[in-house]
Amino acid sequence: MKSLLVTVLLIAGNIAVLHLANSQTFDPYIQQVVNDLEYDSLLNKLQTFENLGIKQAGTSSLDETAAWLIKQHQQYGYTDIQIDTFQYGGNEVYNLIITKTGAIYPETYIIIDGHYDTYNGPGVNDNGTGTAIVLELARMLADIETAYSVRFIHFTVEELGLIGSTHYVENTVIPEDMDIRLVLNIDEVGGIAGMANSTITCERDEWPPASNNAASAAFTDTLANLTEMYSTLNTNISYAYGSDYVPFMNNGYVVTGYYEYNESPYPHSINDSLSNMDPEYVFEVLKASLAAGIYFSGAYEPATGVTPNHTDESMVSVYPNPFSDQFFVQNNSDDKIRLEVSDLRGKHLHEQTIPEHSDVQVRFSGNAGLYIYRIIDEGNNLRQSGRLIRLQ
Repeated sequence: MKSLLVTVLLIAGNIAVLHLANSQTFDPYIQQVVNDLEYDSLLNKLQTFENLGIKQAGTSSLDETAAWLIKQHQQYGYTDIQIDTFQYGGNEVYNLIITKTGAIYPETYIIIDGHYDTYNGPGVNDNGTGTAIVLELARMLADIETAYSVRFIHFTVEELGLIGSTHYVENTVIPEDMDIRLVLNIDEVGGIAGMANSTITCERDEWPPASNNAASAAFTDTLANLTEMYSTLNTNISYAYGSDYVPFMNNGYVVTGYYEYNESPYPHSINDSLSNMDPEYVFEVLKASLAAGIYFSGAYEPATGVTPNHTDESMVSVYPNPFSDQFFVQNNSDDKIRLEVSDLRGKHLHEQTIPEHSDVQVRFSGNAGLYIYRIIDEGNNLRQSGRLIRLQ
């Protein structure tokens, strides 16, 4: 939940702007995974969260919610589940940290988080929505390889001053000098029942230290582009404040996040219920969040991202994959094609024409890591896309 005081102060000095997608390229694989989402799976999680009651520190409801979350992740097949226990107000409270190890950069992390405590009510919007989305992303990514490690974190005691996330940053992130590529925070994205909830706010860091602000802005632009590409939502870019990414950005880490555009009047009251929000809107935020999670974590499908990609329709193969300093593009079609290679942030790195009925060597001098390739036909249509892994 956001602080009203900070909102008033920032509106005086910052103007939020509507954002249109313009730089990322459409990835059929991301769309395929997004299409596999199930509305009822999300709705059931929101209903369960409501049934668990008011989740304040020291209540059995908060403990029962933590137990439910752990059980969900275990059912998805996760075994690296850390219960980060600490004391607050004379009570034991728990951050829950679930880690999915990356295949290429296991020591570099994407953090996807949302707090699960509530205040004065069941908190289905604030923050059952973020909690359910983090669960759904963990479920969908469980069997998908990712280049970077992903930590799904359910923070506690956010409502009383970002206590859980501050504890985690001070006692884990800083002492372990964690290499964090990005923090994606999801907080209060339920909208308002009966309203046209068609826009989501994507938040970036505009606070000191300034060293991480440009990267936050770039990732937030990408988040907005992905949102408009893989959901029905429009996007609004604004400033990050008052949620669990604050301890990270205050210590120089790069953050982005989602917050509802139509700000509900119900959080922190008994009326923060499923009936007062828009679950179909949350489902669109879930689609966008999953697309972002796939993109930012460098997720890839082994059948198309690690082995040669053959399709009868396109008659194009890209091999070997992974590769060292060169790979080949075999074009068995009757038309010439264009190969484009970009990094995970969409930066264009290589372009080459591949003649018809040819097998062309491609020398690529980029650093070791994960890249995206696209095959474009003479009509400038996307024929094929996939992931390339360059070894050391």
